[in-house]
Amino acid sequence: MDQQDLKLSKKLISSYKKRLEKEILDRSMKLKMPQNKFEEIINNNNELINLKKTLEDLETESDSNSKV
Repeated sequence: MDQQDLKLSKKLISSYKKRLEKEILDRSMKLKMPQNKFEEIINNNNELINLKKTLEDLETESDSNSKV
């Protein structure tokens, strides 16, 4: 994967992660959930955890490619 592909992938994944977090936040607000509860949901959401891990992996790959 070249640098341009990595940047695009990171941008798309990051954008999706932000939209998902916003959706959780919006729904939690509509349900009048306490803030600590929706923060817990965001922190324990499997999809968000996987997205964070993928972004970290892409960052690591990007760093290793830039050193080559």
